[in-house]
Amino acid sequence: MDRRRFLRLVSLAAIASRAPTVAVEASGGEAGGLDASLTRLLTEVMDRAEIPGAIVGVWQGAARLYHRALGVRHLATGAPMEKGLSLCIGSETKTFTVTALLQLADRKRLSLDDPIAQYLPKVPNGEKITLRHLAAMRSGLPCYTKNTQWQAIWIEQPCREWAPEELLRYAFAQDLLFPPGERYYYSNTNAILLGRVVELVSGRSLADSLARQILRPCHLSHSSLPQGAEIRSPHADGYTKRMATGERINATHWNRSWAWAAGALISHAEDLRRWAAIAAQGTLLSKATQEERLRFLPTDDPKVEYGLGLFRVNGWIGHNGSLPGYQSVVIYLPEKDLTLVVLVNSDIPQGNDLPSTLLAYTVTKWITPQNLYQL
Repeated sequence: MDRRRFLRLVSLAAIASRAPTVAVEASGGEAGGLDASLTRLLTEVMDRAEIPGAIVGVWQGAARLYHRALGVRHLATGAPMEKGLSLCIGSETKTFTVTALLQLADRKRLSLDDPIAQYLPKVPNGEKITLRHLAAMRSGLPCYTKNTQWQAIWIEQPCREWAPEELLRYAFAQDLLFPPGERYYYSNTNAILLGRVVELVSGRSLADSLARQILRPCHLSHSSLPQGAEIRSPHADGYTKRMATGERINATHWNRSWAWAAGALISHAEDLRRWAAIAAQGTLLSKATQEERLRFLPTDDPKVEYGLGLFRVNGWIGHNGSLPGYQSVVIYLPEKDLTLVVLVNSDIPQGNDLPSTLLAYTVTKWITPQNLYQL
């Protein structure tokens, strides 16, 4: 696609969606269409950061501006990445868990100001920590994945099955970090607790609740919350580095029950394209509840604000995700009706930069230089 044709497509999409036209300006005065230029830039980043494969998509409304599968899905065979493959999405899962909780609040099955002790009485400081604190990452509860005893077991037994109650015990064995509401601290423990609340209030497993309340109504047919190591085929294999040896290994079939409500969902690019706008626009929620969800507060990163299970980064609303072998960025820019999805089959950083962040930054620098994704 040449540049003139691409800009015309963007203009037509903007008119159709009544969103402002996206101004796409090539860096350094380069000519050429978005497709070839962006593919070249992304490929350069992937080569430099040793990222095996990625799926990257940009949409304005329903109009596809860019959607490519780059690199390989399997290092040993060299099989190419494909756009329809399933990948683990890590903490993007939290956007689903919190949405299910907010739906129950809309149905008056619970209140966001309920203390967690009302549902789970053994939570430290549980009489003061509310569901809102948990969803906003302001509970003061430590993260179970920071517990060194848990880490030692997980490193040695990556295929072990974990129950939510086990994870919580490792969280509660640590000291509280601060009084609830005092400040922000990103903790997977919060999402595990909210997953249990959804189960207790709905009377169903979290996987069933997400399927009934979100996945099926939104036609997200390639998304699911597996119990352990299952991953829908066809899928991309995921690669990580073992802490002990530093070697790159295949983590595709490691058990992900340890991430559960905080990070165990499987999905693919088309489902996430739809989900990005649904979550940011509040399609499944009342207007009042969505307004509460989007009440963003400061975090420990001056570029990032966090609401209820969603962040805002330079105008982009959504979430990222990372777990061994996989990373994701799923974000939506309301002012331009733009969606960006990045899926990567590696979690191996380059210095301090995550693979998914490098790719998302590259895309936004090219298409929305005033709204850079920096996390």
